[in-house]
Amino acid sequence: MDTVVDSIYNHPVYYDLIFASDWVAEFKFLKAAFDKHVDKKTKRVLEPACGTGRLLYRMAKGGYQAAGLDLNEKAIEFCNKRLARHGLPKSAFVADMCDFQVKKPYDAAFNTINSFRHLATEKQSVAHFRAMAAAIRPGGIYALGFHLTPLEGPQTDEEKWSARRGNLVINTSMWPRDKDRAGRMERYNLRFDIYRPTGPMRIDDCLELRSYTYRQFASMIKKVPEWKVEECYDFSYDIDAPVEVDGTTEDVVYILKRQ
Repeated sequence: MDTVVDSIYNHPVYYDLIFASDWVAEFKFLKAAFDKHVDKKTKRVLEPACGTGRLLYRMAKGGYQAAGLDLNEKAIEFCNKRLARHGLPKSAFVADMCDFQVKKPYDAAFNTINSFRHLATEKQSVAHFRAMAAAIRPGGIYALGFHLTPLEGPQTDEEKWSARRGNLVINTSMWPRDKDRAGRMERYNLRFDIYRPTGPMRIDDCLELRSYTYRQFASMIKKVPEWKVEECYDFSYDIDAPVEVDGTTEDVVYILKRQ
């Protein structure tokens, strides 16, 4: 099997398939969260670190004015081409999620699959939330989903999943390479075994993610008073079942309310 060492973000077709499988549950949850937690009607939505726009274009098809931003030019190109195929505006743009501006504030934002943890320092994280505060109107929300480091009980370190679209099949594995607990950085090996009509290939990647306990996140978000934790949910995406975040929590979606 041919193997390349590269970022999966540079392969938007494969990335989109791998991470698109649970979009229905996320989409329904986000719509319900907008209805429940946003003051007034939600019309305009923003996705920082949108990648290929797996949720973004579905929001646009669902009637929202949806836009997204990402650092990866290949992902943004893929996203805008798909939007255009569906007769939708090319609303994704290349930008740093820590330093960007929008012409008009949005009603809500979402970032659901750990992308926030790519920000490696406290300074970057605070800058991100300040940029988001400028991009979301008061009364709006930011739905932020990621994995916490539990203070009690086991931590889920290894994951495997598969996805298929027509004759394209991808088997994905993720496992820890090393963890710097003092520096709060974790590196995970990420492997994609890809089976195509033209032959199989493998992509080996490494994710570098900043770690957060629930206390560390609570301390950090207090540095940006424009945001308040409104409610929390887990990855079952049940809008009627909010959770209490504590030392055992690992998967969480924070609903942050713009003050």
